[in-house]
Amino acid sequence: MSDLTRRPGGPPSRRARERRAYQLAVTGGVAGLVAVVGGVLAIAGVLGWGLPLIAVVVAAVCFFLFRRTVS
Repeated sequence: MSDLTRRPGGPPSRRARERRAYQLAVTGGVAGLVAVVGGVLAIAGVLGWGLPLIAVVVAAVCFFLFRRTVS
């Protein structure tokens, strides 16, 4: 036992989990807002459906990663 430093592969600290959950919540919220506004603009014919679709996918991924982080 000559090296008593912690290995980097261990579970993340509580602070790291909180930071990750916060970043996922903010990113997912912004992506959801972009999806809603983009959807309204796409219905109005101002914008195509590409951006709102990508935003929905990003928001869904953030939601599932958030749930996994806090559980």
